[in-house]
Amino acid sequence: MTASSPAHLADLGAEYFAVQHSSDPLNATLLGVTGFDDQLGDPSRAGSTRVAAALRDIAARVEAVPTGDLDPAGRTERDVLRWLVEGTLTDVEHALWETNASAGGYVSPQSLVFQAIPTAPLTDDATVAGWLSRLRALPDYLDAVRLRYREAAVDGRTPTRVGVRQALAQLDGHLDRAVTDDVLLSVRLPAGLDAARDIAAALVEDSVRPALRRLAGDLTDLLPIARDDARVGVSWVPGGADGYRAAVRRHTTTDLTPEQIHEIGLSTLDELAGEWAEIGGRALGVTDVPSILARLREDPGLRFDSSAAIVRCVEEALVRAETARSQWFPPLAIPDCVVEEIDPVEAENAPLAYYRPPSADGSRPGAHCVLTTAPDSRFTYEYEALAFHESVPGHHLSIASAQTLSWLPDHRRYIDAQLCVYVEGWGLYSERLADEMGLYSSDLTRLGMLSFDSLRACRLVVDTGMHALGWSRERAATFMWEHTATTRANVDNEIDRYISWPGQALSYMIGRREIVRLRRRAQEQLGARFDVREFHGVVLGQGALPLPVLDDLVSAWTAAH
Repeated sequence: MTASSPAHLADLGAEYFAVQHSSDPLNATLLGVTGFDDQLGDPSRAGSTRVAAALRDIAARVEAVPTGDLDPAGRTERDVLRWLVEGTLTDVEHALWETNASAGGYVSPQSLVFQAIPTAPLTDDATVAGWLSRLRALPDYLDAVRLRYREAAVDGRTPTRVGVRQALAQLDGHLDRAVTDDVLLSVRLPAGLDAARDIAAALVEDSVRPALRRLAGDLTDLLPIARDDARVGVSWVPGGADGYRAAVRRHTTTDLTPEQIHEIGLSTLDELAGEWAEIGGRALGVTDVPSILARLREDPGLRFDSSAAIVRCVEEALVRAETARSQWFPPLAIPDCVVEEIDPVEAENAPLAYYRPPSADGSRPGAHCVLTTAPDSRFTYEYEALAFHESVPGHHLSIASAQTLSWLPDHRRYIDAQLCVYVEGWGLYSERLADEMGLYSSDLTRLGMLSFDSLRACRLVVDTGMHALGWSRERAATFMWEHTATTRANVDNEIDRYISWPGQALSYMIGRREIVRLRRRAQEQLGARFDVREFHGVVLGQGALPLPVLDDLVSAWTAAH
């Protein structure tokens, strides 16, 4: 067997998969990847050094594989693996999370603890033992996290004040609950193993909660030196400018500069003005954009009256999408998607919705997790677009279908944030595709689609503005407020999310633009032979992909026709 064979690539992929998820097992749990649910990883700098060395070694061996000896599938595998290893290495080497203590999902270690541990499927004695093992290791893990924040601050990589305050509020919210109501204990145990909950409760009370209080104490100590709202961008800390440029490449899989992306955002907002006038005129009888935005924000009749109404709205949208799916996609045998309400403790810092993939063993369905607290502050016109983005035809369709591609290696079947530009680009593409599919219930909800388009265009402007151009938090929030119809509270949540996760917000619009470009190119080249079901089958048929690889696959499909 030669070193350039597909079998060797499979070995390298499996090695990468093991390094990736053993270093970030909480994210593995969220992705539904089994085998890591008893682990926490090592968040220390020494741990990161070891992981980076392992990734650099894998990257060198992948790079050494000659492409001339590979068939098209092998070249695709090599190219995807190169991008995956590079992206993970970027995260580990630049470690931007240590500069941004926050309550942000995916990027805050303590937030990931609350988000992931309760979702691990507990089906037998072994998985329950793994849950208890995780809880026993949690105090040391949290102590390592707080030490990492302290070491970063000593090096001048201080967190933001807004992020620290968010983290403290989140910790206080969990600590204020009775131990019996602790989210870490909110798991479904198999029959006959209820006694494990008592053991877990003792661990949480005697060991985990004291560690959470120690973390809160250290974060409180960092507040006086934390970066104020004028310096929220990561470029204000040592290594931050280089880290941001690497994050831009990592989250877009392009060579676009922050400045180029900033201009794309501005031009996209200009392009949307005509649609605002057209649909706003039909839905509201108003055609100038500022008046449309004011009406959408201020009309009390455009708010929900109950949490149940929000859930009903997104469930009905999901049913419509499932009914129409076969006309736009090839057959996809995927697990169900359910609607779950986001924990009220997480609500203050949570997005309006997010998606959680099904577990690999089939014990957990996919979930559209939706924010339902304070329903009278939630806009009725936003939640249909959200549903199409997070469930069908969006994330659930792409992520859950990738998991069913048994011929793909695991490191390509279980992907979310590793290739945000594809995953989130598809989600945003789905919001517009839903309009083509006739899924929106009214012109008013189509204005919600436009508002989210504007929000994603704003992300290109404000993320690069804060992290590359020195914008303040207030300047970024004001810009987004002036160009979208969402609430001020949601604007603040959005801006704070971009602060804590530099570059990720760029993936949505950059990815959507590329999928749209590839579809238009294929339609122009194929004319009457273009089949949208086949096109979607090609885009979804190999799981999440870097944009250059997706371009290659669509080009090959078009040429074959």
